[in-house]
Amino acid sequence: MYLVEDKGGAIALMLASLFFLGTWPAVLTMLERRGRLPQHTYLDYSITNLLAAVLIALTFGQLGDSKPGKPNFFTQLSQDNLPSVLFAMAGGIVLSLGNLATQYAWAYVGLSVTEIISSSMCVVIGTTMNYFLDDKINRAEILFPGVGCFLVAACLGSVVHSSNAADNKKKLAASTTNYKINSYEENGSNVANEDLENGPGSSQKVGKAKAGTAEYLIQLEKQRSIKVFGKNMFLGLVIVFFAGVCFSLFSPAFNLATNDQWHTLKYGVPHLVVYTAFFYFSISCFVIGIGLNLWFLYHPVLGLEKSSFGAYLNDWNGRQWAMLAGFLCGFGNGFQFMGGQAAGYAAADAVQALPLVSTFWGVVLFGEYRKSSKRTYILLFSMLSMFVVAVAVLMASAGHRKSKD
Repeated sequence: MYLVEDKGGAIALMLASLFFLGTWPAVLTMLERRGRLPQHTYLDYSITNLLAAVLIALTFGQLGDSKPGKPNFFTQLSQDNLPSVLFAMAGGIVLSLGNLATQYAWAYVGLSVTEIISSSMCVVIGTTMNYFLDDKINRAEILFPGVGCFLVAACLGSVVHSSNAADNKKKLAASTTNYKINSYEENGSNVANEDLENGPGSSQKVGKAKAGTAEYLIQLEKQRSIKVFGKNMFLGLVIVFFAGVCFSLFSPAFNLATNDQWHTLKYGVPHLVVYTAFFYFSISCFVIGIGLNLWFLYHPVLGLEKSSFGAYLNDWNGRQWAMLAGFLCGFGNGFQFMGGQAAGYAAADAVQALPLVSTFWGVVLFGEYRKSSKRTYILLFSMLSMFVVAVAVLMASAGHRKSKD
């Protein structure tokens, strides 16, 4: 079994995890903006997310011989470690619920602000819990200032979103396409009016409008699967905060699964190694993700259209991207846990600076903040700078977990 036992290797894993976990939300956002139903996307994502955990367990978890107190993956499957398995699966459940919630929140409040709020909650709550669960192996004088940096960045992120939303309102008010919000139609969805001058059917695809223009925003609303114009933003914020609570709990649960701080295992039973814990964690994540989205196919929420399992199987539009997102998330979580086991899960929560990556993709792929005001650009730069500081400080707080063998 391969174990990361040095601080440098742990930091390298955290950086890779940061990139992966910041990229997969952008991929799913892209598919929703192209009109693919989120139920279809999440089903594809769930399959490869589990497959990533299986690949990690069968490779890193089986390389070489077992070490004292750290059995290989297959050996540990037959051991009496049910309490730790349940902690791992509880972590997978809350992560799956959080990921599922953010898939809808991205449409309502945007990719950047969703990741900023949920990541901030995860750091403030989850990192504090991990610090005490890890027997304070991280340097508090560095760790908690890093947490404070996240809070500042989160506040800046909220202001960025408010400023950008005001910019968009000005663009729509000045639009020559006579934009306005329709009331709910018979199908229950809100859509933007067609160009009144050219008549129905005259709208172009999003790709033919310049990013950052009112026309782009209107065409995006017509194309995307989750209609958001005219909806109450408070609903989106409720979804984001629910996701943030879920994200705050999954890492401490995984910490308990691998280190047994509450002494739930019988005497002599080895702790779950990170690969076995991640396997069970991902199984529960898979079951919740598949079960809920099969239900949502026939009982959709938030005004989405009804679908079926047959329609899902025949929907190949963007399937490869959804599966790529599952791999990115799976390996991102796996690398985060591997780094956390070596350097402390509180330091590993530095990957919650993933809005750095998500904002980059939001700007590059979706034209977020394009043609925004100077004030918005200054706030955006300030937010990203603070996140860079937060990542550096949390990684600098990394300690080294002492062996209990």
